[in-house]
Amino acid sequence: MKMTARGSFAALLTCMAAAGAATPAVASSVPVGVPLEAVETTLGVDAPRVATGVPVPVVGAPEAPRFHRGDMLPTPLLPAVPIATELGDTLITSPVPNLLGEPATDGEGSLDAPATTMRARTPGAILGSPLTMPDGSNSGLPNLTTPKLGLVAPELVGAPTALLGLGTPR
Repeated sequence: MKMTARGSFAALLTCMAAAGAATPAVASSVPVGVPLEAVETTLGVDAPRVATGVPVPVVGAPEAPRFHRGDMLPTPLLPAVPIATELGDTLITSPVPNLLGEPATDGEGSLDAPATTMRARTPGAILGSPLTMPDGSNSGLPNLTTPKLGLVAPELVGAPTALLGLGTPR
């Protein structure tokens, strides 16, 4: 059995697609507390408290290329790669002095962004060969055609939210 260049390229891409055929599982983010104690000692003011999560992106399998009758190159030539991550829970709190004009009503302001899942796809490229498949009516030589070039647009899907809060002592 003789392997052609097109057949070996198709076998390589098929193996790559099979190796990462599972969709990406969304990993949770890594929690991080931002140390701002030095601000309090240096400036003598109450520093805000910041806690957030660093996203851990998980790369999925690229879409498998497809061959169409009469095309020498697969579609898409550069496949789009899915990436998923979770934007971690972020909480920022800060003391708010003299909330209602009196020191007795000092409160705390907060900004809370709950964790949310984000999914993205990298751009892809579609490229058509400037030659056709070998033509029997042309002594087996390929004909010239207009090459095709296209881009697959990137995607970003998610719904991050934020809650603003203001608390006073009771």
